[in-house]
Amino acid sequence: MATDVPMPKLGLTMEEAMIIEWLVADGSTVVADQPILRIETDKTETEVGAPGSGTLHQIGQPGDVFRCGVRIGLLLAEGEAAPAAVAPAAAPAAAPLAAPSATAPRAAGLPAPLAAAPAPVVVPGGRVVATPYARAVAAERGVQIDTVRGTGPNGRIVAADVLEARPAVALAAGAFAAPPPSGVYAVATVAARQLADLLGVDLASVPVDPAEQRVTRDSVAWYVRTLLQQLATTSTTPAPAAAASAPLLQEPTNVVRLAGMRGTIAKRMHASLQEMAQLTLSMDADMTDVLADRAARKAQGGATPSITDYVVAATARALVRHPGMNAQVTEAGIALLPEVHVGLAVAVPNGLMVPVVRDTAHRSLADLAAETTRVAGAARTGSLTPGDLEGGTFSVSALGAYGVDMFTPVINPPNAGILGVGRLRDDLVLVGGEVRAVKRLTLSLTWDHRVVDGVPAAEFCRTIVELLATPAALD
Repeated sequence: MATDVPMPKLGLTMEEAMIIEWLVADGSTVVADQPILRIETDKTETEVGAPGSGTLHQIGQPGDVFRCGVRIGLLLAEGEAAPAAVAPAAAPAAAPLAAPSATAPRAAGLPAPLAAAPAPVVVPGGRVVATPYARAVAAERGVQIDTVRGTGPNGRIVAADVLEARPAVALAAGAFAAPPPSGVYAVATVAARQLADLLGVDLASVPVDPAEQRVTRDSVAWYVRTLLQQLATTSTTPAPAAAASAPLLQEPTNVVRLAGMRGTIAKRMHASLQEMAQLTLSMDADMTDVLADRAARKAQGGATPSITDYVVAATARALVRHPGMNAQVTEAGIALLPEVHVGLAVAVPNGLMVPVVRDTAHRSLADLAAETTRVAGAARTGSLTPGDLEGGTFSVSALGAYGVDMFTPVINPPNAGILGVGRLRDDLVLVGGEVRAVKRLTLSLTWDHRVVDGVPAAEFCRTIVELLATPAALD
């Protein structure tokens, strides 16, 4: 009997993911836990193992977006034949529910050539047969894929077909069906999801295009325009100037879309500043003894922690002493968290990731250094697992390597604080009437004033400074 290959749910907040590629060919024999495909969530890319052994029969295609739990493939038993056509257990997020019928009402204003276009090849379940690249080009150009004639093998739509097609005309107001009932998942095009993600629109509230039987980019745009018109007629207070995008000063050389990782970062950081009362203080830490300790470890031939490792270790131990900083705001109030898991901000191409060092306060410096090296390397190579990105209770962000002395880090929700680490520098100080040269760096603590006040935050930062002055206490 065939075994379903579902889109996995890899974290509490994960709702859907896109298939990037199948790692094994259709019809190949696989064993349990063997990596068979790569998927992309809103946070990372990861490999997915086979849920059992058998012959792989692929259903979902690269570029398709599926909700967690939806069937995207089958594992066939020995001697079992592949079905002629198998639809996903539930409709993919970016695929139509059904092919438009000949009698389906089309939106007013669509040109006759589009309305009379030959029907594309459709497989059972209503999925138009097209290459992933063709779907991406169609989403980029605003072309309705079901209006394109395919010239590929067996009528499959290829990118060249889409490039020759005419973009869809904006649908007229009133031509949309009602939005899906409450609790029903909104089936939408990739372009619609990108626009809704950019504008912060709930797809479940957007009307369905009756011609496509799903939410389209045009229906999202119509929905937003309708809301703006309603707001303009019901509000007597003019919108702030910052609410609208400023006109372009020049013709851009390129436009980077606020989608994927960049879009997630934008939404989370904007929400962080909007929802929290964030303040920042800074303190200088004397790193002379840390450098001596680090040199001694290097001379002994053991693992050599980085400067950031020492700061992470001191932060974790300070969180144990100041549990009010290891907290998050919930509907019930301020939740004090018993375990310390520090996230480490790592710059990656086109974005930023915050892998988590679990049980940070219970690790030795050598163990901590090994783990930070692992997660930072995995972040840069794209091999982090969803578990590496979840559960952080506090974050550390270091910009000292780029010559930065002090900066204002933004809290990573739902944490109550984040520590910024500046560059190591030479300072002259007066000690007992004598001028001495010391190694210092600046720590920048941003905290949520809803959780702790200024004095407790200052005491927490001072504890980190004191721990760095006695690095032996960190082991």
